[in-house]
Amino acid sequence: MAPSKDKQAEIVEQFREQLDEQDLLPEDDIGTDDASLLRFLRARQFDLKAATTMWENCQNWRKTVEGIGIDELYRRLDPYDYPERAAVFECWPLWFHKTDKKGRPLNIHHFGGINMPELYKHITPEKFWQTIVVNAESLTREVLPASARAAGRQIDGTFVIVDLKGFGLSQFWQMKNLARDSFQISQDYFPETMAQLAIINAPASFTTIWGFIKPWLAKETLAKIDILGSDYKDVLLEQIPAENLPESLGGTCTCAEAGGCKLSNAGPWMQHRAERRDKWLRGERKRIGLGLEGEDEDDGVRGIGSGEQTKAATNQLEKQAEGVAAIGQAAEKQPAEVNGSALVSPEDTQTSSPESVVVQSPSQALPEKIVKSVREVYEHHPETREPQMGD
Repeated sequence: MAPSKDKQAEIVEQFREQLDEQDLLPEDDIGTDDASLLRFLRARQFDLKAATTMWENCQNWRKTVEGIGIDELYRRLDPYDYPERAAVFECWPLWFHKTDKKGRPLNIHHFGGINMPELYKHITPEKFWQTIVVNAESLTREVLPASARAAGRQIDGTFVIVDLKGFGLSQFWQMKNLARDSFQISQDYFPETMAQLAIINAPASFTTIWGFIKPWLAKETLAKIDILGSDYKDVLLEQIPAENLPESLGGTCTCAEAGGCKLSNAGPWMQHRAERRDKWLRGERKRIGLGLEGEDEDDGVRGIGSGEQTKAATNQLEKQAEGVAAIGQAAEKQPAEVNGSALVSPEDTQTSSPESVVVQSPSQALPEKIVKSVREVYEHHPETREPQMGD
């Protein structure tokens, strides 16, 4: 069982002091906020020694990855804008797209579209791996902080949707090693960034495929996976606004003005992004991403406050959440059903039909002060607009 929130805050402070004493906090301060430290602690069940080892390994990787380090790689290769991107997405469709009702960014994968021989006609294997690395980096550097700013509260993970329609064993053998390595860097260097994973349109061959994939995943990751059949649309729409879910997955979003959802990059992380990246590359910004607290450097876009204001807003949200949690406790004690089918877990997939998902709790209401700040964000990025209390 995880420690209480007060105890977690105490352990985070101890963790920070320990990292500082061992000179393990990077000078650029990227990824050193409390939320990031907490992710490493969660990944190691709040064992300070184990979390410190994991952190040190991560920092060593960040300094040396691809022979130049993650910061220089991110400068050289923009995950949202490189020449081969459109061709790559035709052969390996993977992208971030807007947010769910909880404010979590969607991370969508269409494995049925994977075609490795065609992919390597457009990009070298080495550069493609680099795109995977910078895509992972963009999650913690840009996507999650911007999603938190838009939601007015901390957002710690993504809602991953893996569509297996048309995916078979032949494609799995093509991408098996890359998929394994991708899982590995995610778990080792970007821990606890996946809040939920829904696998949809699982084919008959999935039992065999799952037998290979399961050993690659940490038990904490396995606990977040829901395996669905073809009756997934209503389940997804319970958790994702229709206007944020791509039409191909049962929503109404087409991003027609951007050439389709998979190329649109749509989401709060794209607010003024071109300008922010240019300034960051010129050394006029300390960071490329939007942060949760205070005014974001020279953008004039405010988050939910800073210092004690942020703590006060967070406490207020937590108090409101207590009421929501009380309402949902009775339902959580009962087996959830979707279209009459009881939930199944990955452990059950070899004997049961995969067609379920965990029922989500209602969205938290936001204080009016926070809502006003969120409105300012949406004025600049209306396509990610979601109804907020006080509208």
